[in-house]
Amino acid sequence: MIDDRRKIGLGLTGFGVFFLFLGTILFFDRGLLAMGNLLFVSGVTMIIGPKATLRFFTRKRNRRGSIAFFVGFCFVLYGWAMVGLIVEMYGIVSLFAGFLPTILIFLKRFPVLGRFLDKPGVKKVLNKVAPTNLPV
Repeated sequence: MIDDRRKIGLGLTGFGVFFLFLGTILFFDRGLLAMGNLLFVSGVTMIIGPKATLRFFTRKRNRRGSIAFFVGFCFVLYGWAMVGLIVEMYGIVSLFAGFLPTILIFLKRFPVLGRFLDKPGVKKVLNKVAPTNLPV
C-alpha cells in the first residue's frame, strides 16, 4: 500500500505535469510553467524522500540532465519561457530515460491506451525508444 506521503507526492507530481502542460498550451505562460516546475520537484521529493532526491539529482550520470533542468527553470523564471521549457524537457528526458520501460509497462495496463500501444507501428517505435522487450 502507498502511504499518505507518497500519495501527496503523486498528486503534486501530477499537478506539476498538468501545470507544465497548461503553461505550454497557454502560450508559454511563465507563471504556470514555474508553478508546474515547483510542484513537479516537490512531488518527486515527497515520493522518494529528500535524501534520495538529492542523491538522484547529484549523481554523476544524472548531472547533465539535472543542470539542464535547473538552467531551464531559471530561464523560465527570467522570462524566456520557450527556451527554458526546451532546455527543461531535455533535462527531464535525460534524467528519466531509464524509467521509460517501466512507465510504458504501467501505461499498457490502461484499457484504451494499452490497445493503442500494442498496435504494430506504435510498438515498433516504442521498441526503438525503449529497446527492452516489454511484456504484454
